[in-house]
Amino acid sequence: MTASPGSPHDQDAQHRTQPTALPSLAEQVDRLVANGIPKLTDVSAETLRNFAEAHGADRTDALLVINREQAQPSGLAPLLNRAGKPGFVVTDMTDVDDFTPTEVEAPNAAIYLVHDLDRGDHLANWSPAEAIPEIAGRNRSPLLLHEGIFWVLQNPQALERNLCFMTVGSRLRKSNGRFDSRTPAIWISNGTGRDGTERRNAPKVGWCWWNNRHTWLGFASASHRSA
Repeated sequence: MTASPGSPHDQDAQHRTQPTALPSLAEQVDRLVANGIPKLTDVSAETLRNFAEAHGADRTDALLVINREQAQPSGLAPLLNRAGKPGFVVTDMTDVDDFTPTEVEAPNAAIYLVHDLDRGDHLANWSPAEAIPEIAGRNRSPLLLHEGIFWVLQNPQALERNLCFMTVGSRLRKSNGRFDSRTPAIWISNGTGRDGTERRNAPKVGWCWWNNRHTWLGFASASHRSA
């Protein structure tokens, strides 16, 4: 019997989305420098270039990421660009930087690599509550919000109409110890509501409810991280 859309029963590893191509590490550094990352963080252009050289400047199989303590989502989002429109954070997510790694072990380093990126298209129409155990069951790790932003910064084609993604490795713990029911995502604005028509087609950092499903949002993940 075929499971209904969103059910965690009819998916197979062979359906996992192939990683969107990345620039070389050297090209990634050039893009970060051109976008002013050294001014936004305490990580200099020289440090970035030295890291790329040490880890293989020509390799195209990993995403270079700066630790979220240095590069927070609120500062990264405006660097995104699609169709000439800069990225933005939705107005009702002023606490975006408070979404921190949850059950995800990111390297304790200023710069690290994220390997084997997957947009998670096969998990579209699943809720975060359903998707997280499925990702873990395949020995993969959900992306953190700032990692997802770095991915789109390096390859804007990682976002497509009806093929965008959530970054459920980042969650917000409330003062009572419970998790906020919002989960972060990155998609393309339709220019409606509070976004404003001028932001139509712009990359958008927003959120969805923990138990809700969306046909146009997958769940981005990686096989591992290394410093």
